[in-house]
Amino acid sequence: MERKLFTSLQGIDAGILNNTLSKQGFRRSQNVLYRPACMACTACLSARIDVGKFQPSKSQRRIIKRNAHLQRQPNAPWATETQYELFRSYLESRHSEGGMADMDIFEFAAMIEETPVTSRVIEYYTQEGGLNAVCLTDIFDDGLSLVYSFFDTSQPENSVGTYMILDHIALAHEAGLPYVYLGYWVPGSDKMAYKARFSGVEIFRDQKWAEIDSNDSYKTETNPLEVRPISEQVAHISMPNVTHISGT
Repeated sequence: MERKLFTSLQGIDAGILNNTLSKQGFRRSQNVLYRPACMACTACLSARIDVGKFQPSKSQRRIIKRNAHLQRQPNAPWATETQYELFRSYLESRHSEGGMADMDIFEFAAMIEETPVTSRVIEYYTQEGGLNAVCLTDIFDDGLSLVYSFFDTSQPENSVGTYMILDHIALAHEAGLPYVYLGYWVPGSDKMAYKARFSGVEIFRDQKWAEIDSNDSYKTETNPLEVRPISEQVAHISMPNVTHISGT
């Protein structure tokens, strides 16, 4: 049984709250921040890449080379019909039975546009001008967060999904930002195994970020007695100190 801890993300302090809670394992979905808080499992671990420690592997360098023809274009968070067509094609190929399978164009637009924080839609175009990949990206005070990405799946050998992460690492480096946030990593999940293949990956566990330990089994089954009560989980969350001074 899945359970989440969530809070509304709105108002003039939305960006500050997003920065603070994202550093504690939270993720954004439109105007909501959430973090898994299951009663008998702690398998979902928030992951990020330390840009300064990242070194591409041989296979990742080949991926960069294969996709060098793609042109990056950052835009304001605005949805288009072309994006939606690529999104539908991606879902049908990769996630036909997922929770987004029935998302219509209006719900898609809400996912892209309903952001109370600083966000960009990073599009990748072929040399012929065709839209090849899209990533909705939040900009934190310490990094970039890949909120959701989708791409043309007709050439799986190009590994475009991995390339977008590699390009975000390069983009964060250009911007002087130390981290790239990848969302949740679940040990043992084949669909999420790619996140652990990046050097410099850290996970948020026991209230702190630490590099993945190759000697740790990261067991996905947890005794219910090992999981902190929800009240204790909330008590350990650090909130930003915000003081507003209104003029006369």
